[in-house]
Formats: sequence, structure tokens, C-alpha cells
Amino acid sequence: MLVKMFIANLKMTVRNRQSLFWSFMFPIMFTFIFGFFFGKNASIGNVALINQSKTPLAQTIEQALNDNNLFTIQKEDNLDDTKDKIKKNKLMAAIVIPENFGDLEHEAPKIITVLYDPGNSQANAAITGFLNQFLTATNYKVQNAQPIFSVSEQKITDKNLTYFDFILAGILGLSLMNSSIIGVGVGIAQYRQDKILKRIVTTPLPSWIFIIAEVLSRLVINFFQIVLILVIGTYVFDAHIYGSLWAIFGLALLGAILFQLLGFVIASISKTTDAAQGMATAITIPMMFLAGVFFPLDSLPKWLASIVQYLPLAPLLRMLRTVTLEGNSILENPINIIIVGAWIIAALIFAIFKFRLNEE
Repeated sequence: MLVKMFIANLKMTVRNRQSLFWSFMFPIMFTFIFGFFFGKNASIGNVALINQSKTPLAQTIEQALNDNNLFTIQKEDNLDDTKDKIKKNKLMAAIVIPENFGDLEHEAPKIITVLYDPGNSQANAAITGFLNQFLTATNYKVQNAQPIFSVSEQKITDKNLTYFDFILAGILGLSLMNSSIIGVGVGIAQYRQDKILKRIVTTPLPSWIFIIAEVLSRLVINFFQIVLILVIGTYVFDAHIYGSLWAIFGLALLGAILFQLLGFVIASISKTTDAAQGMATAITIPMMFLAGVFFPLDSLPKWLASIVQYLPLAPLLRMLRTVTLEGNSILENPINIIIVGAWIIAALIFAIFKFRLNEE
């Protein structure tokens, strides 16, 4: 009976082409968006360069700017047109090297100007930081001096990690959460409205078999979602994965089970698809921004971080990043698996006792 129900649910899931389309389009879209911003060869935007000087120093600065990985340099000649492009957000900022800059034998200009929109102060910080570091080294070289104080950088790991590597695990958890909670919650509510559950109740089918069959059928979709995200992340945007793929798939599917059960909790409470949609959104949106998808929980206020670390998505992402970024065991911090397990048990018990096929 379980096998037949699994096959029937899988067929219904696959035949729902619109839902199936967004189940795969959502992770593809997020992976490409963040991959283009933070993946390989990603820059924070286009920066205009107006180089009016022909000195060796000015040419060296131009070459250094072209070789940097922070932003993309775009040569410009007209200052007024460049300012207009910045105002219209066609350029992130502009660097103006005045005429004769770098000529040490004459009273030549000594200042490089950075033009930027006050609404994009982060761009200004990145550009001025790059130029200040370059010019400080140049000043010491010209004066034949050595700095008295300096900063020494020391990596605590030999792994080559980027922000996109951090984001990729978040995208994986986010995609599974959205497709599972919304897919199950809204899907089961739709089954109820379409009288499909009423037809099933005429058969000797316990609720728990229906729940398990539904979860297993959707795990097939989740499996291909995981494959899709990892393939795009690693082969298109050069994401680094240092842990076991078996552990990553195991954790991701465990998270999918958790979120599907939460979907059944929503379906148990909601009587209509609109109610299910609203409840699912109310659950997924806060977790999207508070569970550490896009930034570490440490960046939140302490009182808030101490609360949201127990959200269902937060411990799952901590375990995924422990495996993908550090190559460590799932049990590196046992409290995470305990929290996930507790959520699974609680959601399963609630769904089994509350969910009824014959509810209208």
C-alpha cells in the first residue's frame, strides 16, 4: 500500500508542471544571482577611470586598477558625462587622475579624486581603500622609508573560501525549505479543496501512510534540487566543497524531511490554499533572513541570535557549512543534530495526530 501510494503521489507531483517548474527554477535563479555577484570573477560594479596623466606612476595605477578583482574598470574621457552616469546608476563610481599626477619634479597635483553617489558609500569605501593601500606603498618607496607599524595577516586554514561558498549552503537550505513547506502545505490544502483527500478516505488508508508516501515522493524532487544547486555552484561559479558529498546529501534530505513535515503541520491547520499560502510565507520569510542564509548569526544582536539559532533552518545550515566549508563531521557540534531531530519529532507527532484525510 505504501509503495502504491508513493508512486501515485510522485505522479501527481510530476504532473503538476507549474509547481514542478518553480521547484527547480527557484534554486537555479538564486544560485545564478548570487553566483554572478559573489562567484568567480565577480566584481562589485563598474568604475570609470579618467586618467589625464601620462606619468609612469599614473600608468602603474591604471594597470593595478585593471588587474584588481574588486571592480571592473571602464575608461572615460568626459568628466560631466561620467558624473551623469553615476547619478543614473550606470556607473558605481569614478576615479579621476589629474594631469601631471606623479610628476615629482614639478608642482604637480598630488591627489586622486573619487566621485561617487552618497547612496553607494560601500563602493566608495572599497575604491578608496584600494587606492590608499596602493599610494601608501608608493609613498614609502618614493621616500625610501619603511613603515613603523603594520598589519600581519595570518589564515587559520589553508582552505580557499569565498563568500559564495558560504552563500551556497544557505541557498541549498533555503530552496529545500521553500519548496517543501510551501509545496506540501499549499499542495495538501489544494488536495482538500479539490476533494482528492475525500476520495482517498474511502480507502482503508491510514493517515501516517499517506504522510510517509507524500514525503518520500517529494524527496525525489528534493534530491534533484540538491544535485542542480551543487552542480551549478561548483562547475559554473567554482564553489569550494571540502566535505563528503554523502554527508551533504544526507543532511540536505534530512532538512527536506523536516520542512515537509512542517508543511503537513500547516496543512493540518489550514482549510484553504490561501490560508496555507499565508501561513507558509509567515514561516519561511523570517527564517530566510534570520536563520543565517545570507550572513552569520553572529552579526545579529545577541538577544536575537540566541533565539533564532533554534529555528529549524539555523542548525541545518550550521551543519551544512561545517561539512562543506570545513570538511568536518556532522557531529562536530551535536546540539545541531539534536535541534533538527527535535523539530522532526515534534512536527511528525503533530501531523500524525492532527492531520486527517476526511477533514473538509
